[in-house]
Amino acid sequence: MRIIAHADLSAFWARHPDARTALERWTAVMKGADCGTTAEVQALFSKAEVLDGHRVRFEISGGDYRLVASFKFKNRLVFVESIGTHAE
Repeated sequence: MRIIAHADLSAFWARHPDARTALERWTAVMKGADCGTTAEVQALFSKAEVLDGHRVRFEISGGDYRLVASFKFKNRLVFVESIGTHAE
């Protein structure tokens, strides 16, 4: 799958270096994935929560951070909508 807004991830881990390894792992898994449904995404990430038919929230770095992404499965696209700490 193709990740849109990868620069946002890089900027985030520049501010939160402890998130870098987990975000790089998430990126690698998503780029290598061929998901057609949110259930298939959830199968890759056990703590992922489906928010609606095309949006998923991921727990990053053991739950220290949250990433919300929307999916266009037909086009194999992942849009990073937001990433932040629980407080953000």
